[in-house]
Amino acid sequence: MRILLVALALTSLGGCALWMPRPDPNQAWIELAPHGETELKAVAVDQKPLDDHRYFQVTPGSHQLGMRYRFEVAPADVGRDSEALERDCRLTLDYDRFNAGARYRLVAGGYGFRPWARLYDQHDQLLAKATERGCGGVATR
Repeated sequence: MRILLVALALTSLGGCALWMPRPDPNQAWIELAPHGETELKAVAVDQKPLDDHRYFQVTPGSHQLGMRYRFEVAPADVGRDSEALERDCRLTLDYDRFNAGARYRLVAGGYGFRPWARLYDQHDQLLAKATERGCGGVATR
């Protein structure tokens, strides 16, 4: 019985770290969807820093989303007999038609050394593409 209680307590604690706030129906919700084993973080809305890097939530209208994307460049893309290289990149995405109560998905990935991010609506329609704002070499966590 004690083992069951301990397991239940540990399981519930792990869920707290993954808890996401409930979307505000008066705002647009932007879910982050990194590609593969990478890391995508929400950094800013309209150049104002965010407290929570797991999602964006914005008022209806036009906004600029700032994000940080970390990914690994495969050894084949770096050079012969090379090791994989970690990239730490900043991207921005401008979109002028966010709707209240709508859900959006921001997908990110990389081609060789170049990162990319795209905004999709709930029907998987491509709405906008991000612009790379700079990348560093090896990322530190």
